[in-house]
Amino acid sequence: MQEDLGLRDLGLLASIEGEGSSVIQMLQIATLAVQGGLAKRVACVFADAPISHNVNAGKTFAIPLPLTGIPGWEEQIGLFGATSAFGFVASRYTALFGATEEDFGEWALAERAWATGNDRAFLRQPLTMEEYLASRFVARPIRVMDCAYPVNGAVAFLVVCDDDMVDSKRVFIHGIGQGHSGCPAFGDLEPEFDNGAELAGKTAYAMAGVGPAEVSSAQFYAPFTCTGIVSLENYGFCDRGEGAAFTAEGRTAPGGSLPVNTGGGMLSGYYLQGATPLAEAIIQARGEGGDRQVRNDIVLATGLGGRQQHHAAAILSPHRSL
Repeated sequence: MQEDLGLRDLGLLASIEGEGSSVIQMLQIATLAVQGGLAKRVACVFADAPISHNVNAGKTFAIPLPLTGIPGWEEQIGLFGATSAFGFVASRYTALFGATEEDFGEWALAERAWATGNDRAFLRQPLTMEEYLASRFVARPIRVMDCAYPVNGAVAFLVVCDDDMVDSKRVFIHGIGQGHSGCPAFGDLEPEFDNGAELAGKTAYAMAGVGPAEVSSAQFYAPFTCTGIVSLENYGFCDRGEGAAFTAEGRTAPGGSLPVNTGGGMLSGYYLQGATPLAEAIIQARGEGGDRQVRNDIVLATGLGGRQQHHAAAILSPHRSL
């Protein structure tokens, strides 16, 4: 990229591999670099083009996610793509906490309702529960309407010194955190729920000096309905096993107590990995949400990588101090 753009004498250059948590990690590393005097302005860039001629997103993302560490095991049993792997998350959640198909559907309906106010969202037509339940299964119990909507696109963020910020556009970073649990598939933990999100959230909250109750809106990395519901729990908005009911009560939807994925999220807005939640967090913090704008004092943005073993979080606000 440096060569393509003809950039010279860069003081910082990095490529980050944290899977879906990489974009939030970029923001974090840029923040530390600026604070430490390594750079004054850092461009964080993400681009993806999963869809091309005769290649759809399903084929592009049909890459086995390692569940066991046994080479070739996933391919041999026909476990391809993230949808199959996250099917275990939805199945386990249902088995332990009694979630219903309609509970997962409520997450999809809430994101679609938010998407109607976003002219950049790809799926803006109203979605009913009947339409959700009629959508085909991809990897039971995950349906098409439970899945992210991949697109070709790019997003860039600029992290600068406070002195360089333009007043009308500024967004302050108050807290950052990461959490990487590994993949303890054969341990005594529940890998579908015991992951790095809790650590990432606690670190970001502590740095910002706030808690979940003070968050105005949450922009989650949620490529599947089940991951959004689990994120509500891991980031402290409700207790373990209560995320489905929290969603079914309409609390994440327009008019709810916790606006979540206000641009339509990854299911109805667009899936550009970690750039999706961070872009919407910045739009909300700037007060540029238009019809979907909500209270923006404290905005949480998260990233999720792999099969939920990698997490990153950031607390943003238009206010210099919280």
